Amino acid sequence: MGDQKDNIDDFKVQTAKHPNMSAVPLRPHSEHSKDRTSKRLSTESNGTSDGGMGSSTPVEITALEESFRRFAIHGDTRATGKDMHGKNWSKLCKDCGVIDGKNVTLTDVDIVFSKVKKKSCRTITFEEFKVALGELAQKKYKEKTGEDAEAEVFKLIEGKAPVIAGVTRAVASPTVSRLTDTTKFTGSHKERFDETGRGKGKAGRVDLVDTSGYVSGYKHRGTYEKKVNKPTDGRPM
Repeated sequence: MGDQKDNIDDFKVQTAKHPNMSAVPLRPHSEHSKDRTSKRLSTESNGTSDGGMGSSTPVEITALEESFRRFAIHGDTRATGKDMHGKNWSKLCKDCGVIDGKNVTLTDVDIVFSKVKKKSCRTITFEEFKVALGELAQKKYKEKTGEDAEAEVFKLIEGKAPVIAGVTRAVASPTVSRLTDTTKFTGSHKERFDETGRGKGKAGRVDLVDTSGYVSGYKHRGTYEKKVNKPTDGRPM
């Protein structure tokens, strides 16, 4: 209670020295923390620091720009996502269906890339990226106006990500099929597989000696043991 009373006295002294302080409402500490957090997020979104130039409002990334960044960093661990190489630009146009082989070809994509980029640069920025898409939109959708054509191309790219190719599958050929068909094996190779084509394991690789006493191929094998070992329950000895 004593500390609270001292704080009230100090506040009265400060108010007496600065009369205008009473007109300004005191803000809780939590609100100051929120302001600092909002400012930090804003500066990070705009690429500026507390003392740098830039807007103080957060910048919302559009779906088109998000796709641009995904393709820009594809295959390059050092990429920042702010610019795109020609190789990734061609992949974007291919994966997103901009290239159709008729109105827009791979050659058209390369020509537009060289046209919009700066002479001293090997990459394009997001703004140059949109200009390039506008060039291709006029080729792809000739029957539509400029803005409508750009909107259609943007829809092809928005929300897309690079297509990662899977493992290359082996192409079956007649030669390979003949060499792997166990029904056509002869000699010792035939003995390594059963009728279903499944390997016999060690039995198919090692010559096992038959010590049963029966002749090879005898059909009634094992019948003698059954007669001898037949149970005699209820029979007199």
